[in-house]
Amino acid sequence: MPDSNMKKTISFVAVMAILSLFAGCGAYKSQAVYDAPSKVLTANYDGTYVIRVQVKARNAAIAFTDAQRKAVKEVMFEGVDAGSNGIQPLKPLCFDKNIQAKHEDYFNAFFADGGEWTKYASLHDKRTATTTYERNGKQMVQMVTVTVKRDDLKKKLQADGLIPAQNMYEL
Repeated sequence: MPDSNMKKTISFVAVMAILSLFAGCGAYKSQAVYDAPSKVLTANYDGTYVIRVQVKARNAAIAFTDAQRKAVKEVMFEGVDAGSNGIQPLKPLCFDKNIQAKHEDYFNAFFADGGEWTKYASLHDKRTATTTYERNGKQMVQMVTVTVKRDDLKKKLQADGLIPAQNMYEL
């Protein structure tokens, strides 16, 4: 009889160890948050660029809007890193680091909900498997593919006098 009690105890301990392993793995995965830099995936001949952006949001609709806005901001102010397919990194359109502070009213209106920025970003190249997400408490961390019309954005900023026109130098 002592052998059956010993077998029950060993099997109980083994089951508890396996359950604790599974419970621990789920906790670590749900707490994982990675800040991946945006990457240029494709450069098109019409002056558009396909950019992979990571955002954190409560739901998918907010994430898609935030990803488009973030992609436009990065193209304008920060630049975007090169992807792994030989595409060159994008330099920022605005080289003046203080341009947002100097033209605060302009950029607040530009990046408002439904503002001008919506004309320069889209989910045009979004494909079925290109959006990945992971839950993190109340937020989702999503990687979204966004198309940015960089040439049109550059023309807009030049027309508004925020960046100098091409080949225009003061002598």
